[in-house]
Amino acid sequence: MNFIKLVPNIFYKNISGGLKTFVNCLEFTVGYEELSAEQPFCVVEKGDLRINLFQNQQLAAEHHPEFRLVTDNIEEVYEKIKAKYPELLHPNLNGITLRPWGAKEFALMDEQIGIIIQQW
Repeated sequence: MNFIKLVPNIFYKNISGGLKTFVNCLEFTVGYEELSAEQPFCVVEKGDLRINLFQNQQLAAEHHPEFRLVTDNIEEVYEKIKAKYPELLHPNLNGITLRPWGAKEFALMDEQIGIIIQQW
C-alpha cells in the first residue's frame, strides 16, 4: 500500500474560527470554498498540506482533534504567531520548549482544535 497524503476533516461550530486559525494565523490559502452554503465548507492548503474545514455544530461538539505541524524554523513561526495572534497560543505550551524526546515545540488552541508546532 502507498499513501501520498493525509487530509483531515475539522468541524467547527462556526467556520470563521477555523479560517482565522488556518488562513489568517498559519497562512494557509483557501483552495476551494462553499462558505455561503447551508452547511459551509472549505479546503485550506499550504504546500502539500490540505485540510477540510466544515461548519457543523453537532460534529464540532463531538470532535476536538489535536495534531502536529512540523517546521524547520520554529522560531520564525513562533514569532509571527506571537506578534499577530497571541490569543491562539495554548496556555500550557505558549513558548518554545525543548521536550524530553528532543523536539522543540509550542502549541496553539482555538475553540475547536489543538495544534502543536514542532521542530526536530
